[in-house]
This record gives sequence, C-alpha cells and structure tokens, in this order.
Amino acid sequence: MKEQVKYLLGKFEKGTLSAAESLQLLELTGTEEETVVEGISEMMSEQQEPSPNMTGDLIWSGMLTKIVGIDQPLVIKRKPFLARFRWLAAAVLLLTLSVGLYFYRQVVPEPISAFPEQVTADIAPGGNKAILILADGSEISLTDAENGALARQAGITIRKTAEGQVIYDTSSSDGSENEASDGQPKYNTIATPRGGQYQINLPDGTKVWLNAASALTFPQSFNKLKQRHVILNGEAYFEVAKNKEQPFKVSTGADIAGKAQVIEVLGTHFNVNSYDDEESTKTTLLEGSLRVMPGTGSFLLRPGQQSILSQHKIKVVPADTEECLAWKAGYLQFNRADIKTVMRQIARWYDVTVRYEGAVPALEFGGAIQKDLTLVQALKILNKSQIHFRIEGREVIVMP
Repeated sequence: MKEQVKYLLGKFEKGTLSAAESLQLLELTGTEEETVVEGISEMMSEQQEPSPNMTGDLIWSGMLTKIVGIDQPLVIKRKPFLARFRWLAAAVLLLTLSVGLYFYRQVVPEPISAFPEQVTADIAPGGNKAILILADGSEISLTDAENGALARQAGITIRKTAEGQVIYDTSSSDGSENEASDGQPKYNTIATPRGGQYQINLPDGTKVWLNAASALTFPQSFNKLKQRHVILNGEAYFEVAKNKEQPFKVSTGADIAGKAQVIEVLGTHFNVNSYDDEESTKTTLLEGSLRVMPGTGSFLLRPGQQSILSQHKIKVVPADTEECLAWKAGYLQFNRADIKTVMRQIARWYDVTVRYEGAVPALEFGGAIQKDLTLVQALKILNKSQIHFRIEGREVIVMP
C-alpha cells in the first residue's frame, strides 16, 4: 500500500497523474491517511528542490493541502536540513499556520450525483456575453450577433470577429460626426451581464477585457478630443494604445463609499476592480506608468504595485498580479479571502444570488477554481472545507 501511495504521489508531483489515478489517490486519504502523510513526508525528505513541473505556488505545501485537506490536522516531523531550503521550510510553515483551503488549478470535476440530493439542475459557467449600447440608444446583443459588421457611426465601422471580440475600424473617420448638438462627445457603452465577459478594441486601438457584471462607457470616436476618457463600472483589464498627445483616463464611476478615482496613463497595461459591492477599488499596474487620482490626491504606481482605495483613503502595496489577472486567464482565484468575497465572485460568474443561513463561516480561502466548471463542480471544491451549500433555482444558500 505504501509503495502504491508513493508511486501515485510521484506521478502527481510530475504532473502525469491521470484522472482515474487522481480519484484513487483522493480515496486513499479517507482510508489510508497516515500512509499518505508518511509517503509525503518521505518524499519531502528525499527531495531538496521542487520539480520544474511545480513552479510558483504549486509546491509541496499546495500538494499536501490538496490531498489531505485542511479539515483534518496534519503533522509533519521536521528534518534537520529543512532550514537550508527556504521553499521546503515555507511549505511546513504554511501547513502549520494556515487555516485556509487551497484549491488546485488541475481540478478533477466530480459528478453532480455526488452533490446533495436536492440539486435537480446544474448551472453552466459564464461565457462571452455583452450588449453594445450605441450613442443613439440602440442596443446590439453581442452574444447573438453574427460575425462581421454590426453598425456604422461617425465614419466608424463596428465589427464582431470570429474570436468573439468587438473592433472599431476608424480608417474612414475624421471625428466630424462625434459631437452632439451641445458640442459634447457622443458615447457608447459595452456592458456584460452576470455570467458574461467580453473583449473590445476601442476606436483608438486600446484593448479592454471586461469581467462579469461590468460596463465601460467611451466616446464613439477619440478624434478631435484632447484626451481619451472612459468610465468603468465593474472590472476590466486595459492594454492602452500609446499616444502622448492624447492622455488616456479611466474614471471609476460615482463616488460610492469613497472609492471613486481617476486613472491617468500614456501607454500601459493595468487592471481595475471597481465593483459597487466590493469594499475598495483596486488598481493593479502590470506594465508602463500609471497615476491614480482619488479626489485631490495623486499617486504614481510602478509595475507590480497595486493601489487600494476605500473610504477616501488609499494605500499602495505590492501586487499579487497572478491573482489580479486570474479572471482573465480563466480562473476564480483567491488569496486569504473570506467566504463572502469568494461567493461574490461565484455569484457574478454563474449569475446566481447568494443567501447565508445561520452564522457566516469564519474561514479563509486560497487558490484557484477553473471558470469552465459548472456551479455544482465549483461548489464541491468549496464543500471540502466543511462549508455546505444548498441550491434552489438560481439561489445558492451557504450553510455552516
């Protein structure tokens, strides 16, 4: 039995474990937990560095928590040489101090029948869904629209590509039709519903990825404008086209709970999370330069930094860029997040409402859930932390 466990653990560590073998290893944790823990301990003592297949956060600490689970105490005897290898010492420290639940990206989906019997219908994950609202008030469903030209305004042709993107073709536009009768620019809005996301190429060539339940308002043409000013509600990732003569600015909508701000850039890659139901507005810089201006203040961000604005107060911290961009890469990712933070993301992506029955579980979560999983499969991962769920239609009830 012990040799079989070590064989399966070795394949897990190398990234070659099949789905059937994954289930076999998980089953062993329920019947042969001590053997599994002993096998992991031996492999840790035999190995000085993690495998190249397990980079970043995919180290033995994650493997241990994934296999054995946080709901059961795990004790590992320290070897004298552990202090010499920081990655291994960090793994032991994480296991002895953490009270969170770690999810792996390579999740083996479990059948719906394994979830509570009251589930009668699963809910599919979100996808490419959005509505384009033109300056004249007309609406175009980008979800249902065929590929090709969608509309023409101010000399601009709006197209939908086969990859599910909206592109503004400005080759024949001079901006002469961009002003309303009062001299103000005409604006378009692209909005994603709960359970939707979309990519748009703005008239200046800037690329924007919108997360679920988000909206971006922008001029139908940037020609003849002194600056490129857009308004965001929700979350988006920007790759701004460089134009020193025409600064790019992003406003995060109305001042709700002291979270409003203006971001000024020349050419950069950054992510903004400004949902109304979140406690703060978070701006994360990946590349270039960025100036965050909450109220009368001004803060310059460097690549790898994040500003957090709440109650009219702002702080700048090192950014977890992987967590910030996980939604764009196809994951719901958390770093010591409480259950309400986790469930807000679940609610947006699966277009469900969430209700708490009894005391809210005081747990922290870390790791990632694939966004292509169904709702039941996603909740089964959370269920491993001894948090229980009930699904009634499109409502998820969280129970201790």
